[in-house]
Amino acid sequence: MISFILFVLAFFLAAVFLGVFKRSNYRDVSGKIKGGGFLRPVGAFLIAFILVAINPVNVERIDAGHVGIKVSNVGDNRGVGKTEYVTGWVLYNSWISRIFEFPIHQQHIDYEAADIVTKGGFRATIKPSFNYSINAGNVADMFSNLRIGVKEMEQGWLKNAIVGSVNDVANRYTVDSIFNHREEFESDIVKECNKRVSKWFNVSQLRTNIVPPQEISESIVAKTRAIQEVQVAENRRQVAVADAERKIAEARGDSAQAVIQAAGRAEAIKKEQTSLTPLYIDYIKVQKWSGQVPTTVAGNNTGFMMQLPRDAKE
Repeated sequence: MISFILFVLAFFLAAVFLGVFKRSNYRDVSGKIKGGGFLRPVGAFLIAFILVAINPVNVERIDAGHVGIKVSNVGDNRGVGKTEYVTGWVLYNSWISRIFEFPIHQQHIDYEAADIVTKGGFRATIKPSFNYSINAGNVADMFSNLRIGVKEMEQGWLKNAIVGSVNDVANRYTVDSIFNHREEFESDIVKECNKRVSKWFNVSQLRTNIVPPQEISESIVAKTRAIQEVQVAENRRQVAVADAERKIAEARGDSAQAVIQAAGRAEAIKKEQTSLTPLYIDYIKVQKWSGQVPTTVAGNNTGFMMQLPRDAKE
C-alpha cells in the first residue's frame, strides 16, 4: 500500500516538474497531438517508478501480542547502541534502520530427533517438543546479545539450550530410571532449561518423546515382566497366608465350641448325679413300672422242681 501511495505521489511530482498537465506542451495550435506529446507522461511514469524502486521509506505494523524494536544499520554498534521499542504503524528508512518483531505469547516448537547419552553410557533418541514465551521487558537486551530474529533464534540459540539441558539431565539418570520416573525426568529438564534461558525466555510443558535403543527396550520389558511376576507371587503368598490364618481361626473356633459343649455336658452330668438320690431312683422305677408282676418267683434254696415234658427227657 505504501509503495502505491509513493508511486502516485512521485508520478504527480514528476508530472508537475515536466509540465505534463500543460495542454500546450503536447498539442499544436490546431489542437492536434504533437509527435512527442506522450514522451513527457511516459517520462513522468519512469521517474516515478525509479523513485519507488529505490525508495528507502517502508512502513510496518506491529501486531497485537508482539513486541517491536527498531535497530540502527549504521554506526559502530549497529543495533546494540540504538535499539528502541516501537508499536502500531511504524514508518522507517530501510537504508539506515530495521524492524524486528517478537511474539510474546506462547509459542510451540517441535525439534527433529537427536541422540543423547544417559548415565552409564547408553544412548537414546529424543524428539523434544515444548512451549516457550519471550519476556517482553528484555526483548531489546536479547536482540543486543543474540542479534537475530525469532525464527533464527528458535533454531539456533534456544535449540542449543534445550538439547544441552536434556543431555545434562540425562547424564544423571540411568536409561531404565528415565522410563520409570519419566515425569520427574522431564520436570528436571524444564528446571534446567529455565536456569539457562530465564533471562529472556520461559520454557514450559516440555516433552522429550524419548525412545530407548532396541536392546535396552527388550531389557526394560524383561525387567518389568520380572517385577510383575514377583508382585503376582507376593500377592499369591499373601492370599495363602490369609487363607491359612482363616482356617486356623475356624479350627480354633470349632475347638473352642467343642470344649464348651463338652464342659456343658460334664456339668449337666454332674448336676444329674447329684440329683439322683435313692428315693428319686425308686420314683423313676415306679414311673416306668407297667403294673405287671413276674408269674414265677423262686428264691434261693427253695427246692423248686420243674416237671419237663417227656420228649425233653428223651
